[in-house]
Amino acid sequence: MTRPSDQTPAYAAELEAEAKVAAKGPGFPEFVCMIALMMALNALAIDSMLPALPAMGDALGVVSENSRQWIVTAYLLGFGVAQIVYGPLADRFGRKPILMIGVGIYVAFSVVAMLAPSFETLIIARVGQGLGSAATRVLAVSIVRDRFSGRTMARVMSLSFLVFLGVPILAPSLGQLILLFAPWEGIFAVLAFAGIALMIWTGLRLPETLHPEDRLPIEAKRIAGAFKAVVTNRQAMGYTLAMAAVQGALFGFINSSQQIFYDVFEAPGLFTTVFAVIAGGIAVASIVNARIVVKLGSRKISHTALLGFTGIAAVHAAVVLSGHESIWSFAALQAMTMFCFGLMAGNFGSMAMEPMGHIAGTASSAQGFISTIIGSLTGFAIGQQFNGTVAPMIVGFTGCGLIAIVAVLFAERGRLFVPRNPVPAPAA
Repeated sequence: MTRPSDQTPAYAAELEAEAKVAAKGPGFPEFVCMIALMMALNALAIDSMLPALPAMGDALGVVSENSRQWIVTAYLLGFGVAQIVYGPLADRFGRKPILMIGVGIYVAFSVVAMLAPSFETLIIARVGQGLGSAATRVLAVSIVRDRFSGRTMARVMSLSFLVFLGVPILAPSLGQLILLFAPWEGIFAVLAFAGIALMIWTGLRLPETLHPEDRLPIEAKRIAGAFKAVVTNRQAMGYTLAMAAVQGALFGFINSSQQIFYDVFEAPGLFTTVFAVIAGGIAVASIVNARIVVKLGSRKISHTALLGFTGIAAVHAAVVLSGHESIWSFAALQAMTMFCFGLMAGNFGSMAMEPMGHIAGTASSAQGFISTIIGSLTGFAIGQQFNGTVAPMIVGFTGCGLIAIVAVLFAERGRLFVPRNPVPAPAA
């Protein structure tokens, strides 16, 4: 039965326009899968590495186990830096050529990583992979926005995100499966193959989605103006820093997780299973958030989740420092913490964008640049404190939660849970 709201002339016109656009490219199911693969390349490049870190370190002569964490952090740094570049390029030259260039860079450096003769070469290749995959992060949303609008756009992003959420859960298991049949280089071969598959698929099936009349010149002033708007707007910067802090905790977990399961709990066989349970907390929270955010509001949900995140991390720290930690308490408490993270991430991002108005695209790239760079360096700092126990990571989680609380209080002028009208950003 058709809902009354779906009978409006505006909505009928929206459906007609979308049908015309859809006729020029892949159908709805194929398009959703294509966007999901774009989003998945990034998560695959991070989490599939984790089971192979010891083998990589041994093969390339890495003496310090903590130094292996550079394999993750180098990628994240490249990924963060490049986000600010792809948006303006795609607005000027179109989505498809920039996507092909970015994924091509990802594939090329995957091959370099596969053939790396030294640890230094591998780290350079990982930076290059991150530089390339940043294109998929920026362009996936842009392509969806070009091709669809309104409810259909929301549906595409929701379905794509559901597929994307499964990747961090399954990626370590995929990496472990590859190691059963091939050396660690095989993981990079699979990443290169996935990138090539995406290039062929989009090359054959995806038309250019940016209309010629919508192309914008590359202007350093506009990009600098977006940066200025982000760093000078209280709400935008406060939530960007809060996101950076909680991302730092997440990256600290990713950096430390392999050593924790192998060296602390001496349970490498449980690594992929327990990691999936913990990562599943984020997936469940994202689904729950989508169902309740309209009713409760992003502030009530994310602020409550932030207090829960910090409180659970503090309880976990107490368990660890009292000597009562086990693999099962670790799994349970981390899954709860990641559930809270899942309730924060999307809401923090949307609230950071509230005051950005007409500079949303470039401002989003600026916020992604700031939060990813700060988050990856924070996560690396947490991982480097690994000393054979879980304590450094859990204390780092607690500290990141406290920092995020301060950042949110700054953004909201000392108040939590209370919606307020954002101060708009000045014109860039």
